[in-house]
Amino acid sequence: MSTTIRRRGRPKGESDSRERIVAAAEHEFGEHGYDGATIRAIAGRAGVDSALVHHYFGAKADLFAEVIGIPLRPDVEVPTILQGPREEVGERVVRYVLQSFEHPDVRRRGVTMIRVAVGSKVMGQPLVGFLSRELLGRIASGMDTPDAMLRANLVASQMAGLLLTRYVVRLQPIADAPIEELVARIGPTVQRYLFEERP
Repeated sequence: MSTTIRRRGRPKGESDSRERIVAAAEHEFGEHGYDGATIRAIAGRAGVDSALVHHYFGAKADLFAEVIGIPLRPDVEVPTILQGPREEVGERVVRYVLQSFEHPDVRRRGVTMIRVAVGSKVMGQPLVGFLSRELLGRIASGMDTPDAMLRANLVASQMAGLLLTRYVVRLQPIADAPIEELVARIGPTVQRYLFEERP
């Protein structure tokens, strides 16, 4: 009497589902931007059910982070940043961004992402959409001012310039300056962008 040995684990054919979802997401983000790409469309392109996309990646922000290769979740961190003393929010924003980029894996992928975003309209658009919704939008939603989005974008311009000069151009002495020195110098500017009342 023969015995059939059943292997434990995922069913046959499911092993490449994750890879197909990532490839489909890359196409959808590239063609429609972050806001225009939907989980349903990504699932359809990958030939899987939408529930499987959520099973592997959770929210769309997780999937986009996987596509661009940077394990950052500003949508998770920003509420924590905004919860502390209001007068220190600017410093906490700068510290969060710089400390994130001090991790070698994040820095390597982050530099690549910045270079691609600057030079590629295709990947630049979904990146801007991701940052606008997951980072800037959440900062703006935590501020009770009519020009909150403009203020958040001013913060983004400040941080983008800092990342570009410190990690891509490697402009000295910014490139080798201690994080806390940059926090102390740039934090008040970010604080002013966020909360200073207009004259």
